[in-house]
Amino acid sequence: MPFSSKTRLLYLYLREGQRRLARLLSRGMTTALRFAGSTPARLIVAPTDLRAIDPFAAEEILAGRFPLAGRVLDTEGESPFEIDLPSQEFAARLHSFGWLRHMRAIQDEAGAIRLRQIMDDWMGSHGRSIGEISWEADVVAQRVIAWLSHSPVVLRNAEHGFYRRFLRSLALQVRYLRNVAETVSDGEARLRVRLALAMASVSMPATASAIRKGSRNLDLELERQLLPDGAHFSRNPRAGLELLLDLLPLRQTYVNLGHDVPSRLIPCIDRMYPALRFFRHQSGELALFNGATSVLAHELASVLRYDETSGEPFRSLPHAHYERLSMGDTVVIMETGRPLSVDLSRSAHAGCLSFEMSSGRNRFVVNSGAPKFAGERFRQMARTTAAHSTVTVDDTSSCRFSQSRFLGPVMISGPSRVVIERKDEPGSIEQVKASHDGYLAPFGLIHERDIGILNGGRLIRGRDRLLLEDGSDPENDDDATAVARFHIHPAIGMRRHSESEIYLTAPDGEAWLFACRDGALAIEEDIFFADPSGVRASSQISVTFSAASQPEIQWTFTREG
Repeated sequence: MPFSSKTRLLYLYLREGQRRLARLLSRGMTTALRFAGSTPARLIVAPTDLRAIDPFAAEEILAGRFPLAGRVLDTEGESPFEIDLPSQEFAARLHSFGWLRHMRAIQDEAGAIRLRQIMDDWMGSHGRSIGEISWEADVVAQRVIAWLSHSPVVLRNAEHGFYRRFLRSLALQVRYLRNVAETVSDGEARLRVRLALAMASVSMPATASAIRKGSRNLDLELERQLLPDGAHFSRNPRAGLELLLDLLPLRQTYVNLGHDVPSRLIPCIDRMYPALRFFRHQSGELALFNGATSVLAHELASVLRYDETSGEPFRSLPHAHYERLSMGDTVVIMETGRPLSVDLSRSAHAGCLSFEMSSGRNRFVVNSGAPKFAGERFRQMARTTAAHSTVTVDDTSSCRFSQSRFLGPVMISGPSRVVIERKDEPGSIEQVKASHDGYLAPFGLIHERDIGILNGGRLIRGRDRLLLEDGSDPENDDDATAVARFHIHPAIGMRRHSESEIYLTAPDGEAWLFACRDGALAIEEDIFFADPSGVRASSQISVTFSAASQPEIQWTFTREG
């Protein structure tokens, strides 16, 4: 291993060790007594939850069957908090209490009593001892938001004793979050902690200085995590949606109570909307880059309903490093960047220069996306370059991820330089040319991709080229094999038209012809990780070519009819 790589790994180990020590010291004793304090007499307000409810899920939970994280756990009359759970993801969903929103469908008193029994079970089994997944900062933050938002359902006709236990536990969790906030890993989790604390400061009795402090800390984190172009600095298109689902109710809560709204809250929300529209295909789904997975149409609609910025989507997100080509009904979204920090690379994908293409209501070319509920093996498979619509060299990802359990799956190497050139001629052509050096260290190669939309959106023209650092073609003795992959959405049908052509047909009959006369063209089996129903089989187009004898391929998508 080169000295620089060893130095980098040593730095990462020391940094992670320091963070873990700080977190351990902030927790102190693993008993909730350390965070004991006064119990508020009441709640002032319950912020709105914009997420949709499912009455069937409410019925199942009250019957002891918990449908979470793609699994259904039948507790058979036992407390769900006292039995073995199917997965870590299931445990996180259970302990974060996001499922409380479905309880808004409860109409009868028997259901309300059963819900309070479940809440009492948690407070009795996990509310007194801090540890494990139920006290991870992000889980606690989500739980605080859920308990505040759905307190009217939980506390309806509740006896005084339960009311006091609920408020005592809620106050303890808020104090715990204040204590650990500075040690939370960078990213969405840290922002969600600040969001939960700001929400608690206005929803529960608090001094004016506490409200100002919660507002100020949220402002600082928003300004730090939201890029000037409105994208979240994780570069995950779905992150903006998830944050807006909590930020919008918080904004309204401040307004309704007459408090000064955090100074950065409204400008940041306004900045996030154009970025959200940037990643949105005309079908309503978000593009699948850097950990994004399927999005429920009604969740996206519930957020876009509050969009007051309007206007056309941006052509570029220069800080998040994405490009959007659009002409007629055709849209191409291309990734042209890399993770902005080591912490943020924990969930980043090796998909530099990958793209997605949609036409009207149909998505044709996609990335495989991230699984919503699958295990760690599938989650890591989805991060590889081969799971993206771009080029791989010798079945190697353009980024390498840590295999250390201590460090977690952070990115330890990958593209360090991405060069972008955009050329637009209004009404004639929109074109992006970009290159990355993710294959320079292992193979001495640069990947260059050129994509353009023309003919009113009826033609997409692409070129992929592998070259040496000085811009010349690879040497003849370089026997590296490259594969350009085009992952096709599972709803699209494919049939071979000729040795160099493949027809793509959407359910509504819209058809495109893919053509590539360079390399070996094939239709191959594939996996689509981001389907709402879970991981499912799909198909991909692959073009295999040699870095030495044929370092460049050209391909087209042409709309038929």
